Amino acid sequence: MPVPKRIATVLINSLKGGVVPRVGLPYITVGREAEIGALLRDLEIVADGGASFRFVVGRYGSGKSFLLQTIRNHAMGKGFVVADADLSPERRLQGSKGQGLATYRELVRNLSTRTRPEGGALTLVLDRWISGVQAQVAADGTSPDDPTFAAEVERRIYAVIADLREMVHGFDFARLLAQYYRAHVEGDDETKAYVTKWFRGEYRTKTEARQELGVTTIIGDGDWYDYVKLLARFLVGAGYAGLVVLVDELVNLYKIPNAISRQYNYETILTMYNDALQGRAEHLGVIMSGTPQTVEDRRRGLYSYEALRSRLTQGRFGREGMVDLLAPVIRLQPLTHEELFVLIEKLADIHADLFGYARSLTDDDLAEFLQLELGRVGAESHITPREVIRDFIEMLDIMWQDPRVTVAGLIGSSDFQHATPEPDDDERDVAPGYAEFTI
Repeated sequence: MPVPKRIATVLINSLKGGVVPRVGLPYITVGREAEIGALLRDLEIVADGGASFRFVVGRYGSGKSFLLQTIRNHAMGKGFVVADADLSPERRLQGSKGQGLATYRELVRNLSTRTRPEGGALTLVLDRWISGVQAQVAADGTSPDDPTFAAEVERRIYAVIADLREMVHGFDFARLLAQYYRAHVEGDDETKAYVTKWFRGEYRTKTEARQELGVTTIIGDGDWYDYVKLLARFLVGAGYAGLVVLVDELVNLYKIPNAISRQYNYETILTMYNDALQGRAEHLGVIMSGTPQTVEDRRRGLYSYEALRSRLTQGRFGREGMVDLLAPVIRLQPLTHEELFVLIEKLADIHADLFGYARSLTDDDLAEFLQLELGRVGAESHITPREVIRDFIEMLDIMWQDPRVTVAGLIGSSDFQHATPEPDDDERDVAPGYAEFTI
C-alpha cells in the first residue's frame, strides 16, 4: 500500500533523527511478532477486568520504544485509552520535589484514544462519557423530549460514580465527576475547566482547589498512582476497554544518585507490580522499558531492591536459553538479518515514493549494504536497528541529492561514515559503548 506523504515524511525524518515516529508504524514493522502477540494477550486480560505489568528490556537502539509505540497503536485500535510518558530527571515515580506528580501530569497530558491519537484526550473522554450515557438512555426508549430523560441520565451517571467511591480517594474522584456533569448540563464552561485542571493534577495547593471547586483534596506526589487506578476503573464506565500506561526511559531511575531516592522509586514499581498481579487493580495495563543494566544491576538497578529481584529474576530454564514471553520481563532479541533486509527494503520504497523517483536499488544493493553494516568489528554484539536505519536513510538522501552517486561507489568508498554518535558522560556511566537513543 502507498504511504501517505504526510506519514512518509514523519517516518523518514523521525527515523533519521533517531526517534520513534508516533504514526505510520504498521508500514515499517518487521519481526517482533512473538513479543507483540504476548503484549496483545495482556490487553485481553485488561479488557476482561484484570491487570497486567510488563518490563520490556533491551539495549539502546534495540527496539524498545518502537515496540511500545506499536502496542500503543494496537491498544487504541482495540478501544483502550493509552497514557505514555518518558521518565527524566524531572519526571520520576516518586520524589521530594514533585517528580512523581510531574509524571502523572505527563501521562494525563498524553492521554490518547483512537479519535485523539496525538494526546490531550481528557476532555474528550469526559464529554464522551456524558454523551454516551445520554445515547444509552435514548436507545433504551426514553426520548430526549421526555420529562424523565434528564432524571434517567443523571441516575445512570451517578451509578458509574457510586461504583468508584469504594476505592482509595474514590469519594473525591466521584465528587469531581459529579461536578463536571452538572457543569456540562448547565453549560458552565468555567467549572468544567476547573475540574479538568484538577484531574490533570495542576492544583498546587489545597487552598486554590477549595476556592475554585470547593474541595480540599488535590492529586499529589505520593498518591498519584491511586488516581491512575481510579481513572482506569472510570474509563470502563465511560465505554472504553481500559487504560494502558506506557513508561519509557526507566534508565533515569537507575541514574538517580541518591540510593534512598532510588529505593523509593523502586518501591513504587513494586506496589504497581503487586497490584497488577494480585488483582488490586482493574482494567489497567502497565508496560515499562529499560536497558538490561537498568534492570539487572544489583548495585543500582531494579535488582538492587530485593523484593523486585526475587520477582523478576529469570528461572533456571530461562537462563538456559528458553524464551518465556509470559514472564514479567520480555527481553528483546536482535532482529535477524532477514528482518533487517525487509526493513530497509520497506524504507527504500517509502523514500522513493516520498521524493518521487523510481527506486533503483536492487536486492543485491540492499544485501551489499547490510553486509557492510553487519561486517563491522563488534557488529554482532553492538550494532542496533537504529544505526542501520540511520546509515541507510543517509545513503538514500545522498543518492537522491546527487544522482551521480552510485550504491557501489558510495558504500565502497573509504569516506563512507557510519552513524555512531558518541555517548555523553552520563551515558558512559550507564551503558559504556552505547549511545542513549531509543527506537
